[in-house]
Amino acid sequence: MAGEKGLVLLNFWVSPFGQRCLIALAEKGLPYEYVEENLMAGKSDRLLRSNPVHKKVPVLLHDGRPVYESLIILNYLDDAFPDTPSLLPSDPYERSQARFWADYVDKKVYDCGTRLWKLKGEPHAQARAEMLEILKNLDGALGDKPFFGGDVFGFVDAAFAPFTSWFHSYEKYGEFSVAEVAPRVAAWAKRCGERESVAKSLYSPDKIYEFIGVLKKMHGVE
Repeated sequence: MAGEKGLVLLNFWVSPFGQRCLIALAEKGLPYEYVEENLMAGKSDRLLRSNPVHKKVPVLLHDGRPVYESLIILNYLDDAFPDTPSLLPSDPYERSQARFWADYVDKKVYDCGTRLWKLKGEPHAQARAEMLEILKNLDGALGDKPFFGGDVFGFVDAAFAPFTSWFHSYEKYGEFSVAEVAPRVAAWAKRCGERESVAKSLYSPDKIYEFIGVLKKMHGVE
């Protein structure tokens, strides 16, 4: 790996965490090589060598040196390429707020969404209630701003935007409407989808719903 030059992203097509990196790279206009990891068939030797601790995507290789974890990768891109548009605001307080909400998305959305399609009965009801709370909290954090970063698409937007493709599935399995629960988030999702960086990085909601169907079969979930 030490002989490699430039940026290489190891990713699995449907990973919202890898898609964050794709969006960030596009927003910054950085050239990179994309390497698809077919995680359904197993993990490649390259991935295992690149990320021996967690053994998962995404991994960003910069001149052969690996950077792990999607939010850390986003921070790294800001630090390593200071002449590109910054995802984080310049004000220290605003930076702390952006990191807080990106971390909130990171810890809450995917895990809760998985429980929505995976569980039944009371555990499912609890996951549904939690997802509604998550969306309401994010709706409040967004407020009347066009983006979480204000007028400018930024760190939280890049972190959360990949999950907009999953909204349809969450609505189906949770029996709710994002537009009704979090109308400002729903409008924000539409704005994000109009950005080239986002549109080119995400797959259709139907494709995500189809993929979840595959996961349900793998896990024996009816």
